[in-house]
Amino acid sequence: MPPRKKMFNFSTNSRIISGLLINLFSSICIVFINKWIYVHYSFPNMTLTLVHFVSTWLGLYVCNKMNMFSPKRLPIRRIVWLALSFCGFVAFTNLSLQNNSIGTYQLAKAMTTPVIILIQTTYYNKTFSTKIKLTLVPITLGVILNSYYDVRFNVPGTVFASLGVLVTSLYQVWVGAKQHELQVNSMQLLYYQAPLSSAFLLSIIPIFEPVTGKGGIFGPWSIPAMMTVLFSGMVAFLVNLSIYWIIGNTSPVTYNMFGHFKFCITLVGGYLLFHDPLSLNQALGILCTLAGILSYTHFKLMEQEEGKSRLAQRP
Repeated sequence: MPPRKKMFNFSTNSRIISGLLINLFSSICIVFINKWIYVHYSFPNMTLTLVHFVSTWLGLYVCNKMNMFSPKRLPIRRIVWLALSFCGFVAFTNLSLQNNSIGTYQLAKAMTTPVIILIQTTYYNKTFSTKIKLTLVPITLGVILNSYYDVRFNVPGTVFASLGVLVTSLYQVWVGAKQHELQVNSMQLLYYQAPLSSAFLLSIIPIFEPVTGKGGIFGPWSIPAMMTVLFSGMVAFLVNLSIYWIIGNTSPVTYNMFGHFKFCITLVGGYLLFHDPLSLNQALGILCTLAGILSYTHFKLMEQEEGKSRLAQRP
């Protein structure tokens, strides 16, 4: 019996590592694809997000037809706030980027992790040890070192950044909570949420971006532009699915920690591959952030082992 348990744990950990790796490579890939699309084709940001979510739903539809999962009927009213929070997350994140410097934008994003901890502690009765909370210190310090030279505050930017952090935190918490509450897996939840979010997003795009004519979703795009956007949508399917899977099988805080790791990898990759400038402060910031992430991973694994030991000691 004990060997089976070890095999099960190994299998579970292997799946989690595989999910993290898929998210890592697809997320880094989509950053560079999207950058190419923005620079070479000036494709509108929110419209591209809409294409990504429509592509995600189409990908899940194909997976369903291939019997990779079975859809579970969900009442729309149970996921409408999740879909709306996604739209708010996209809208406020874009407005924050538009009204803030890159440094302020990145600093605000780093605040998502403590806000998630606050929400889960206050409304979901989840407890976090002092050790876990303290890992936020080097991570936040690392983000500050990476961006302090470009931090500038203004009233509209601060408002949009604050709303972006709040809505993003709620969205990530709800992604995990809804999977457990509705007893569904990542594919089943995303299968319903993706088209609903797409409909909401389509309704707010005309407020921020053109719909027809040059630069609009129904504008005169070249064949290479459309092919690149479609390829971006295919990669986005992997990104969105892996995000839901990671949060559902770990936690929103773990996903955020992994997000900080991806940010460090992107900076280092830019320096090594594209010779982007990397100052001493940024290098120290990356080291601080990685130290926080490694500490979080170490303490989290320790807590899991302690939990298993307590369960094993029960009569």
